[in-house]
Amino acid sequence: MFDVLIGQSPNFEALIRSARMVAATDVTVLLVGETGTGKEVLASALQQHSPRAGRPFVTLNCAALPEAIAESELFGHRKGAFTGAVGHQVGRLHAADGGTVFLDEVDSLPLALQAKLLRFLETGELQPVGDTNTINVNVRIIAATNANLPEKLARGEFRRDLYYRLNVVPMEIPALRERVGDVPLLIHHYMARFAKEHGLPPATFDRSALAKLVSYPWPGNVRELRNLCERLSILLAGKVIEESNLPAEISNRPSSQRSVFALPEWGVDLEKVEIDLIQQALERTNGNRSRSARLLGISRDTLLYRMHKYGIT
Repeated sequence: MFDVLIGQSPNFEALIRSARMVAATDVTVLLVGETGTGKEVLASALQQHSPRAGRPFVTLNCAALPEAIAESELFGHRKGAFTGAVGHQVGRLHAADGGTVFLDEVDSLPLALQAKLLRFLETGELQPVGDTNTINVNVRIIAATNANLPEKLARGEFRRDLYYRLNVVPMEIPALRERVGDVPLLIHHYMARFAKEHGLPPATFDRSALAKLVSYPWPGNVRELRNLCERLSILLAGKVIEESNLPAEISNRPSSQRSVFALPEWGVDLEKVEIDLIQQALERTNGNRSRSARLLGISRDTLLYRMHKYGIT
């Protein structure tokens, strides 16, 4: 199942190595990443490589839950518990007994429900709405968010105790712009896949079109690239895709941009510049090495190597 996660960049390969180790355990996982980076795909891969493979894998988008029925969806309810409860309903947590529950956008849960989820995580017991008895359920929780949870903690929008309970093993999925070298691999994968799925001759890209795709920042991440590949596979089947065939937001983007840094006439000490940038990144992220690495455009492993090299603590 991990073969559906395409990429060879150092930060992505480090993520997959960690995921393989985590999958073999029953530990709670918190997936962090921008929209479209593949959090649900990774959650599914964790399930399929775990001792719970073959057992239920239940997904729940917490942001799509109306607050009035959120508790019922998670924990179930008994007939007559509220207006409209015409029968018993098994909640998602109970339905996944023996398997895994994936809570996407977990930061969207109301605070009152966060408290009940915390109790379930600590005891394994759930109480359907309108029931006086509790039920023991054995599930693994994989949660995901695209929000900055520490900021939500500071604003009182997310329970600190629930955060620590979910954040047993945090896994940050890098944005596609942070692993530019994987773009050609993903394009090749998706173009071949969609040509096969739709029974069409595969399309290819000329060099200028591919260069545009590689330099594009992909705000929608892998999902955006996937959708573009499917569209082009159908509309330009069997053809060579040129720059003019690409969407305007990609084709009209300047191929090269002015350098962010200006080299002084007297030159620089490159080692000192590198040390200074690393220290600035660490200060800006309050010492968070994963976020610092993203700011610097390098993998976390590379950052750790350079910190050790320069004696930065």
